[in-house]
Amino acid sequence: MMDKTCSLAQAVRAIAPGSLLAIGGLMLHRRPMAAVREIIRARIGDLTLLGATLGLDADLLVGAGLVRRVRTCYFGLEAFGLAPMFTRAAPAGALEIVEETETSIACGLRATLARVGFIASPAWMGTDFLRVRPDVRTVADPYTGETCVAFPAIAPDVALIHALEADPMGNAILGGNLAVDWELSLTARTVIVTAERIVPRLSAEADLLGQRVTHVVAAPNGAAPTSCHPLYPLDAQAILAYVETCASDRFQEYLSAWLQT
Repeated sequence: MMDKTCSLAQAVRAIAPGSLLAIGGLMLHRRPMAAVREIIRARIGDLTLLGATLGLDADLLVGAGLVRRVRTCYFGLEAFGLAPMFTRAAPAGALEIVEETETSIACGLRATLARVGFIASPAWMGTDFLRVRPDVRTVADPYTGETCVAFPAIAPDVALIHALEADPMGNAILGGNLAVDWELSLTARTVIVTAERIVPRLSAEADLLGQRVTHVVAAPNGAAPTSCHPLYPLDAQAILAYVETCASDRFQEYLSAWLQT
């Protein structure tokens, strides 16, 4: 089996400007913070971010001016409030926001997995989503004649996923909360896995299979200050410091210091 281990700098070279970048993890849990830091160092921009939820990692990318578009159903910091840089950029028109729901993302990824152009669903019928997403069309069910929403396929260019443990071939353990990382690993053209540790043989059954993983990077503490249960908890003080620094218009100061860590 191929050894896919490399440095973070080598891994992020696989991300081209303008990529659809899917970010794994959920809310403030198991976010690929080390990989995001390296993307900012490399100044890879014009990105479209995709995530069932987007949080601190995505907010840093937005603040660094590397994001053109976001596709998500939630962008925030949970109990810590709104994502400050996203909240500043969105009303200023600096970002294109593509409204998504859990259903639209799930159907889009499933369509890619099934190698079809769309997945039909009654979701969104009777809502305003079709007005704000005119690119999403409806179709007639060929069996019942009922109108359904045809959610288009979503195929990320790159998926960033942080794992508790990985082997050199890319098999990885994610812990109990998988989010949609399994689906992202199967639909993205390039899959970068950062891991708290790389071991010759996994200590438990793999959540991600190495066949779809293209790069494996050792990144101890690579999700901090978000949590990586059960290895370490959320660092509330660090996230509060981020929010307070942004509130005092010192994001660039925070970013410069963070990039040195």
